[in-house]
Amino acid sequence: MPSKPLRIVFAGTPEFAATSLQGLLDSEHEVCAVYTQPDRPAGRGRKLTASAVKQLAVPRNVPVFQPLSLRDEEAQQQLVAHNADVMVVVAYGLILPQTVLDIPRLGCVNVHASLLPRWRGAAPIQRAILAGDSETGITIIQMDKGLDTGDMLARSSCPIADDETSGSLHDRLAVLGAETLLGCLAPLSMGQCQPVQQDNDSALYASKLDKREALLDWTSSALELERKVRGFNPWPVAYTLLNSDTAQRLRIWDAVAVNSDSKVSQQPGLILAVSREGIDVACGDGVLRLKRVQLPGGKQLDVADFLNAATITLGTFLGEGSDALASKAKCNERLA
Repeated sequence: MPSKPLRIVFAGTPEFAATSLQGLLDSEHEVCAVYTQPDRPAGRGRKLTASAVKQLAVPRNVPVFQPLSLRDEEAQQQLVAHNADVMVVVAYGLILPQTVLDIPRLGCVNVHASLLPRWRGAAPIQRAILAGDSETGITIIQMDKGLDTGDMLARSSCPIADDETSGSLHDRLAVLGAETLLGCLAPLSMGQCQPVQQDNDSALYASKLDKREALLDWTSSALELERKVRGFNPWPVAYTLLNSDTAQRLRIWDAVAVNSDSKVSQQPGLILAVSREGIDVACGDGVLRLKRVQLPGGKQLDVADFLNAATITLGTFLGEGSDALASKAKCNERLA
């Protein structure tokens, strides 16, 4: 028998979620309500700004709700009144208590940007790149009270390219997420989904990104630092100190490991070469070539353009120069 269109409550906030919402709005299903985070100050002017999901829903005349919590009875009764078959949750940002999970006839399903149980949590895209994973994907789960622990309803995988950034992977997974979700709804409506339990022993947690992680430690390997540059692009953006006396930050948008298998005898952070191809910096293992950088208040620039306006001297150090001896000792300890 053909599947029947579902009556859906959608809950999500950022661009990643908006892609799934767009897919639902263009489908045969009915999005009867959208839940999203309250408008927040954004940009340099800190102007109150609606979420990407709200900006998509309003022109389509979909009712939008922005409760601070779904734990109070009034918000829950409002959900009940929608008489939805299912609630689709994509990067919403609020915890759903069990009472909410039980409201829709088919429960609540979540679009998660990893191949669960690997990378449960807030930053699965970035953590996959930082770990050097060669593959990731989308998992549709039947939500339970745990953190991304529900039974898996569908999975779709995709490779992680060698030059992948979190930004590019985010965009690809957003599209894959919408496609996987739409493919899952028909079997769900007909009771044909075969839920698969997650292997909790294989679970890894993708903790929320911290800006402090973006500071490069030159005693690390060049490969690890390259993954940091890619994983923190476009946020919070990897950086080093260009001038340790003034603590001037040099943001690094693109870099590649060269001589990554060799032990470099030079002290980590030392600038080994400067050319239009890039700025080569000694690491604990190998060399990191900086290819696209940015000074405070300036634009992102390829190194060839950057060198037209800035002077980078061979033999100087990036990073915390006052800690050079400690950095060298740390590197020697790693190589021992």
